[in-house]
Amino acid sequence: MEINFYAILVAALTTLVVGFVWYGPLFGKVWMKETGLTEEDLKKDSMIKIFGLTYLFSVMIGIIMMLLTVHQFGALGMIGGPDFIESAKPSYQAFMADYATAFRTYKHGALHGFMSGLFLAFPLIAINGLFERRSWKLIFIHSGYWTAVMTVMGAIICGWV
Repeated sequence: MEINFYAILVAALTTLVVGFVWYGPLFGKVWMKETGLTEEDLKKDSMIKIFGLTYLFSVMIGIIMMLLTVHQFGALGMIGGPDFIESAKPSYQAFMADYATAFRTYKHGALHGFMSGLFLAFPLIAINGLFERRSWKLIFIHSGYWTAVMTVMGAIICGWV
């Protein structure tokens, strides 16, 4: 089982594409109001730096999304990783012969991506938002964004066999 870096690199682009729509026409005005940002504030920093770092961090998220959506990595982890495939017990080989491509669909990846957004991203954002005294509106905007992104990322990564 190898990591599909092409799927991760493509999935990482979803943060930028979804963000363009989410923080633009969908919720841009509300997001700016809730954060206190203005159009002038948004023009101050280097967009190349922001987009570049966003993409880098998105690749990191994509690597974790592969582990969360592709169950076969769990079996690989149980034997100690790819270096131990040759010395693994016959049960590992039998399992992979039967299930190497099981649940490797866009739909399954989207499900796990959505669950990751709901049960990982939302609580993290909500906890930070509570301590920062942010509005629930802003918490839901950010959480909704990450849930949408993780759903799409999970679909791409898990479905791209």
